[in-house]
Amino acid sequence: MEEDTARCAVPSLSRAAGRRLAWVLVICLVASVSYLVSYFHCTQRCEGQPRPLEPQRDAAELQLNLTGDGAPRVEREGERGPRQDPRLRWQADPALGRSFLRGPVLDDGQLRVHREGVYQLHVQVTLAKCSSRDIRHRNATLAVGLCYPAARSISLLRLGFGQACTVASQRLTPLARGDVLCVNLSLPLLPSPNADETFLGIQWVSS
Repeated sequence: MEEDTARCAVPSLSRAAGRRLAWVLVICLVASVSYLVSYFHCTQRCEGQPRPLEPQRDAAELQLNLTGDGAPRVEREGERGPRQDPRLRWQADPALGRSFLRGPVLDDGQLRVHREGVYQLHVQVTLAKCSSRDIRHRNATLAVGLCYPAARSISLLRLGFGQACTVASQRLTPLARGDVLCVNLSLPLLPSPNADETFLGIQWVSS
């Protein structure tokens, strides 16, 4: 009798385990369907929303400073006599075709940075009325550096002309908010006002 009772209990246990397994499968199925519904609902809802825009990268491309009548200031100074200030002054105006300011500003013709970070700096200066046979510019230099604030005054680039009429270079450099970049050309040499020959630019790369 005991053996028969044991044999009868086995099917009951099997049916109970089967019901539990069935409930587990149902719960898993409901959870999976709920997840898929939520996923597709969120995807459709989010597609219609505008994505956040990337922050604007501060940048500037400058040309040699021009007067209101379009004549290069350096030439007008040359008419009065040799340049007295080694600093070159710059200008940015969409009307000039290639120059612009997006973030930085001009302070008395010098470029002031408004956003701290690492910048790509590039510069090119061509001498006016220059000949490779002219010995007057062989010791001339072009220097780019921080001229304000005084506590951060430092040279970033220093280029010698030698027998060339044009010098150009670029580099990555960290700049702080309020830094002012100055470009100095040996006196009394004059830079070419042509926008394709003389220009200065920076672009923010990273914080």
